[in-house]
Amino acid sequence: MSDKFDDATQKELQSFLEKEQAQARLHATIFNLTSVCWDKCITGTPSTRFSRGEESCLANCVERFLDTSLFMVQKIEEQRSLSGGS
Repeated sequence: MSDKFDDATQKELQSFLEKEQAQARLHATIFNLTSVCWDKCITGTPSTRFSRGEESCLANCVERFLDTSLFMVQKIEEQRSLSGGS
């Protein structure tokens, strides 16, 4: 089916698919983060507000997740630049 499209259309479709896959990965990551941090930090039945300990735990959990993600992205970029990739 892809041979029915010209090069420009194929590149546009590829770009669209890559963006959609990246968005799906982002959604999966957010879902995982929410699940992990919720299970780790929310110990009681939620009411209209989180307890001070739950709030602090959630903030720390999210911050550590973001720190780890940023670290991993930087390491991947370093490896790409060392290997001569784009």
